[in-house]
Amino acid sequence: MNSNRWIVVAALLGASGVLLGAMGAHLLRARLESTGVGAEEIAEQTEAFDTGVRYQMYHALALCSIGLMARAGNRQSLNVAGTAMVFGVAAFSGCLYAYVLTGIRPLVHVVPLGGVAFIVGWLALAVAAWRDDSFDSVTSHVG
Repeated sequence: MNSNRWIVVAALLGASGVLLGAMGAHLLRARLESTGVGAEEIAEQTEAFDTGVRYQMYHALALCSIGLMARAGNRQSLNVAGTAMVFGVAAFSGCLYAYVLTGIRPLVHVVPLGGVAFIVGWLALAVAAWRDDSFDSVTSHVG
């Protein structure tokens, strides 16, 4: 994928993360209370939802950096990193959101696959940065 597309995906994940964070902060508790969920479970589900939002936002920022790095050279490692991170957001954050909003508990079993995808994405990003000498000339002019 080209650099601009990674940045577009990052921006969309960031925007939807802010939207979901606001929903979690302002609407989620009332929605859970209306379904008869107890206070302890509301706290657990609210924390799970917040974790999904937080990880989505971290990886939106990472995808933005992938897009910027891809401008210096489109490496296969960057595409692996970006794809793994997008999959990670879908599996990790998406399944946490779906679990909290639907109460379908088996969805939490998919969450660790998203975590593994995040790790793969970060490692692929490290490989891309390690292999690309074009960043040396950029960073030597900074500072």
